[in-house]
Amino acid sequence: QVQLVESGGGLVQPGGSLRLSCAASGNIFNIYYMRWYRQAPGKERELIAGITSGGNTNYADSVKGRFTISGDNAKKQVNLQMNSLKPEDTAVYYCNIATITGGYWGQGTQVTVSS
Repeated sequence: QVQLVESGGGLVQPGGSLRLSCAASGNIFNIYYMRWYRQAPGKERELIAGITSGGNTNYADSVKGRFTISGDNAKKQVNLQMNSLKPEDTAVYYCNIATITGGYWGQGTQVTVSS
């Protein structure tokens, strides 16, 4: 059974930083894309960052220049370094790992940016 576990969320002041991690366990192979999504209260889940198995990255305009995604296919892990956090970054953050046989989601980790 595949399980994705996120960690690193919490409460941070505006301008601060957090690093999210997502580690997969179980029979997960042939990863071709790893992504981070977030969902704020009352809003739809949005894709904010992705990284391919080849290391190509892409970001939503709202986080570009502030967030950095990194991944290790061999370790089945994807990270999100978040700098210069803003109150509007407050949301539940989810990791997603896509393989040739299907996609998997983490349970989410809360990030709250507030003074």
